[in-house]
Amino acid sequence: MTLTVTDLSIARGGVPVLEGLSFTLDAGRALILRGPNGIGKTTLLRTVAGLQPAISGRIKGAEDRIAYAGHSDGIKPTLTVAENLTFWARVFGAGSIQPALDAYDLGDLTDRHAGNLSAGQKRRLGLSRLLVTGRPIWVLDEPTVSLDKSAVAMFADAVRAHLAKGGSALIATHIELGLEGETLDVGPFKATPPPIEDFDGGFL
Repeated sequence: MTLTVTDLSIARGGVPVLEGLSFTLDAGRALILRGPNGIGKTTLLRTVAGLQPAISGRIKGAEDRIAYAGHSDGIKPTLTVAENLTFWARVFGAGSIQPALDAYDLGDLTDRHAGNLSAGQKRRLGLSRLLVTGRPIWVLDEPTVSLDKSAVAMFADAVRAHLAKGGSALIATHIELGLEGETLDVGPFKATPPPIEDFDGGFL
């Protein structure tokens, strides 16, 4: 099923950031979001994932189909690597966690508490959660932060495998991942700032 975004307008902190944005994301495809820092990519991803409401527009095909990975790794530091993945697998009714461990080379870390992992290892664990959700649409905000070159390759391989199985991915990133897919520059959809009728009042 296709994810369809139509004439979407979104705000951050009550201030419009993007408006009139439309795109489609078909099964088996990736869509890479581009644009300068602060343009609204994170706000867009959070809106598509259902974490905040839009000002206007329509999002179709997202219902209970999205797995979101944001700036936080979303792991519990007092649990081991295996316990973290097992927790999420049970939440989503998934099976074995072994494919997730293998995809991000976490096999030797299964008994280590997440709080004792390096920043890169934590990121790998956070991304591996996607593989136990069973959700077909991955919505990812700067997923390669804290990853070294080899881990970035692991991530890219995981996304390719997901797409090959009919999944899709919406990714905001500043780096080249070597993925086949379309690119959407959100810059042209920057919202027009609301007028300040009372100039002095704008600073009160």
